[in-house]
Amino acid sequence: MTLADDAIRWYDDNARDLPWRRPGTTPWAVLVSEVMLQQTPVVRATPAWHAWMSRWPTPAALAQDPVSEAIRMWGRLGYPRRAMRLHTCAVALVERHGGRVPDDLTELLALPGIGTYTARAVATFAYGRRHPVVDTNVRRVVARAVAGEPDAGPATTAADLTAMADLLPESEEHAARASIAFMELGAIVCTARSPRCPECPFVSVCAWRRSGAPAPSGPTRRPQRYAGTDRQVRGLLLEVLRNATGPVPRQRLDVVWADEVQRARALAGLVDDGLVEPVGPDADRFALAGDVGPSDLVQPL
Repeated sequence: MTLADDAIRWYDDNARDLPWRRPGTTPWAVLVSEVMLQQTPVVRATPAWHAWMSRWPTPAALAQDPVSEAIRMWGRLGYPRRAMRLHTCAVALVERHGGRVPDDLTELLALPGIGTYTARAVATFAYGRRHPVVDTNVRRVVARAVAGEPDAGPATTAADLTAMADLLPESEEHAARASIAFMELGAIVCTARSPRCPECPFVSVCAWRRSGAPAPSGPTRRPQRYAGTDRQVRGLLLEVLRNATGPVPRQRLDVVWADEVQRARALAGLVDDGLVEPVGPDADRFALAGDVGPSDLVQPL
């Protein structure tokens, strides 16, 4: 039995029942889930995914709506540029692939807003292709079980992809199953802070366990602070604009945060990121990107 075999057997008995893993799930639904799950826990992404797929079950459905609706629908999921990237990707899928998500890795990588991880994840989890899919959870499992290290480095490298590729079965079907199994194992058993080693299928062969399970020697990565940051201010400003039916005067945005300098910096960042557009000759009103009509460009009396 290989590590991949053990991982698959464990996954078959212990995998979470997540909606984007169920039979019949479309490649578009898998792509949306992968984008939503970047930097967002499953418990928060799941209801957002259901709402998104109910409204936009295909790339063509999303591409027909303005990008403002994608930003609005994103709600408080965080990192709203992901909504813009999904919309841009949907438009490209319609223009380049007739509204179909391609199964070829090169074509997936050529899509706007789709990076190396997402492209490999879609090809593997939606189409059953044999590609190493490496996220933080997978890197941690491989680092511990194979290399005997307490944790992996801060970012995915070519060496991580090679290490995972070496563990995959030759069969595409089994390789795809192994990829999701390693990922799930890192998410719910081989966790960063409190690994549940007795429940791990690798417990008897894990190089890290056999070396005494040493603690990381480097600095501990602390959770990112949110309260009082520009991210929080950006979220408050976007909340006002999402709930508005037209351009919002600057005065309405001024009341969401007392620190004028920080508020101005957060608003400027939203404009620079393309999420928000200044409106009017004096640029004293603001709206979500794509939410501005011809009548909005006329300064109200």
